[in-house]
Amino acid sequence: MATLVAKADGTAEPFDPSKLRTSLRRSGADDDVAEEISKEIETELYNSITTSEIYRRAFAHLRDHRHSAAARYSLKRAILDFGPSGFPFEAYLAELFRTQGYSASIDQIVKGGCVEHEVDVVLKKGDETTYVEAKFHNTAGFKTDLKTTLYVKARIDDIRAARPNEQVRGLLVTNTKFTSVAMQYALCEGLPLLGWEYPNEHNLHDQIDEAKLYPITALTTLSKREKMALLGDRKVLCSALSHDSDALSRIGIHGKRADTILQEVGALCLPKKEL
Repeated sequence: MATLVAKADGTAEPFDPSKLRTSLRRSGADDDVAEEISKEIETELYNSITTSEIYRRAFAHLRDHRHSAAARYSLKRAILDFGPSGFPFEAYLAELFRTQGYSASIDQIVKGGCVEHEVDVVLKKGDETTYVEAKFHNTAGFKTDLKTTLYVKARIDDIRAARPNEQVRGLLVTNTKFTSVAMQYALCEGLPLLGWEYPNEHNLHDQIDEAKLYPITALTTLSKREKMALLGDRKVLCSALSHDSDALSRIGIHGKRADTILQEVGALCLPKKEL
């Protein structure tokens, strides 16, 4: 009988090794490493083991093989830890969309047909303007629900009513998941959604990985104290370390240790043309 895994949303499902292998491969582990780690995890399973415990053990095994792959595997947790850092989720999204050619501004007051709206992120590309509602959750099992989808749709409709001659688009983004009813309503009403694994392709995880826009919290070669020190120095994206040679020394990291960290930054955060 398959081992049951307790998911973050409170449900349970049989352990599926293929899902774990797929996740590991997406993180940069080759097939042999993914297969080896999956088999190791299977020997450690017990009934009602949590997904977070499986993640913790897989991450530990993966870190032994390759730091950059381990950091990619830990990306979701790094984003969940993002909120308390003082760098708002909407600002992170603005950086992400800028890599895709958008101009982006955050925390904008936008006049609608009936009332004014505070919009998290406003994107512009060509003749189209996209008004983004960003829903950050620091708990993996929390889902953005129908109520949120309803009010975002109403907000976009009101903004669109004040701009009859403009191309107006709405977008609801979360770093976790949507409820099935929220997805059903959004699909029916034509409201685009972007979640950690939604849609199946070009979701939030895919876009972050493609842009290599990793936060400091994803680096495995830094301690928690060092990550907090860098965040306090306003170094939030790990790529910033490659452009500020003094950032590590300012928090007391020098020599070979600094070289090791910058090697991980290069493997994880920089486009190939910068390596």
